[in-house]
Amino acid sequence: MALTRRASIDRTRFSARIAARATIGVIAASIAGLAEPAMAADRELPNIVLILADDLGYGDVRCLNARGKIPTPHLDRLAAEGMTFTDAHSGSAVCTPTRYGILTGRYAWRTRLGQSVLFGYDPPLIARARLTVGKLLQSRGYHTACIGKWHLGMGWPLKQGGFAVDERHAWDVDYAKPIEDGPITRGFDTFFGISASLDMPPFVFIEDDRAARVPTVEKEWIRKGPAAADFEAIDVLPRLVERAERYIEERAVDSQEDGLEREGRANPFFLYLPLSSPHTPIVPAAEFAGRSGMTAYADFVMQTDTAVGRVLAALDRTGAARDTLVVFTSDNGCSPQADFDRLAAFDHHPSGPFRGWKADIFEGGHRVPFFARWPGRISADSRSAQTIGLFDFLATCAELIGTPLPEHAGEDSVSFLPILLGRGERAAREAIVHHSINGSFAIRQDEWKLCFCPDSGGWSPPRPGTEAARDLPPIQLFNLASDLSETANRADRHADVVDRMTRVLERYVAEGRSTPGASQPNDRKVSIGKPLKPAGK
Repeated sequence: MALTRRASIDRTRFSARIAARATIGVIAASIAGLAEPAMAADRELPNIVLILADDLGYGDVRCLNARGKIPTPHLDRLAAEGMTFTDAHSGSAVCTPTRYGILTGRYAWRTRLGQSVLFGYDPPLIARARLTVGKLLQSRGYHTACIGKWHLGMGWPLKQGGFAVDERHAWDVDYAKPIEDGPITRGFDTFFGISASLDMPPFVFIEDDRAARVPTVEKEWIRKGPAAADFEAIDVLPRLVERAERYIEERAVDSQEDGLEREGRANPFFLYLPLSSPHTPIVPAAEFAGRSGMTAYADFVMQTDTAVGRVLAALDRTGAARDTLVVFTSDNGCSPQADFDRLAAFDHHPSGPFRGWKADIFEGGHRVPFFARWPGRISADSRSAQTIGLFDFLATCAELIGTPLPEHAGEDSVSFLPILLGRGERAAREAIVHHSINGSFAIRQDEWKLCFCPDSGGWSPPRPGTEAARDLPPIQLFNLASDLSETANRADRHADVVDRMTRVLERYVAEGRSTPGASQPNDRKVSIGKPLKPAGK
């Protein structure tokens, strides 16, 4: 299938070629396969673009929230041209564990990260031997790029030897040396971005495995730390989008130069684009400041929407759009740093109809926007109410390319490809597990949601450890079919449901997986009872 241009491209922009492809072993064919391993045989493999917003609420997207006041025309377009999932969930109500789940298909609470998130100098969370989406796709010839916020730890070398373990080593790092165990060792041929959230040092761009500039000054965006002299938070989102556009254009030109018009399209690409917005610091560019007529957060959401539009435009002008699966979602709910009271004055509510927000066990913490577009394969303006998790991305990609997953990979990942393609009404998922910032658990099965905590597990009231939470029942059971806003605890009236769902979660913990297959070890002892401790902002 020929890849044709929709506009001429200045080839001089693409003279530099990306190097340093990682060596990937072939996954053994004898291991357990997927339900439909021959999916790839009936069509050329598509390019895949996964755009991950940072702290964007479900209700911030106009097409998901009729009462929303922030214009999001590009996300609305993506929804209209593809499928909207109205019951999609991040793997956690905060950043790092969700990103771990997206790339590995495994709940992050199985790792050393029992609560909270990593910071800019923390060691890597993804084990070297673990299969990631990037490694999986590389095994089928994909070129892979991560452009954006990594936030999964990496090995910052110290001047005296060894590696940083936290921010106390910030000024002891030898920023001129290669970074170890970063994205290019976890399945990506190239990386450009930042190590963690935009409010976490080091404030420096990273190119593949090197700091683009050696930090020489200290700067502060909520947190203080080493910074490159020319690094400014307001510039990060535009730089990421520019790199994403350039990458798409480079891959399109490379494909044409490889003679694909003669031989059919090959060497597809995977672009993982974890944006830095609208997470704090809330720094809309000058052309967006004040554009919403509301707040700086609303302006930043509009800039985030425009970033998505620019990626879609790059796919259009290179002719790659028709051969590309585009997925957009968010890593968790909206943060209270958005200033909910000010937004409410404009009758805008980032969590939409849901209770709670980022960090919480309530739906507002982890129910996220989710759109998927693949022209000619995913029906336009379609919707699904099936429950999916972002950690299902690995199994979905595996089924898409016809490559079986090993027993020891994607332990919690269930393919939703049949739903995307209209081949099935629901994913083969028994239940889904939710997790909050302080380590609280919940499990969802059909209309029932059982929370193993008396409080929000996060930042909304009743906050863990507060007087308001002290005398509440130790568990909460909600029927989301009749009580979407989680207002009525029904645990005392449905002991049978509580018992049944508790046993399911206990089995998931004990077996090290929530999908069929051989039991696997967790990385730590996991308890679904009392969380570790209240976690602060």
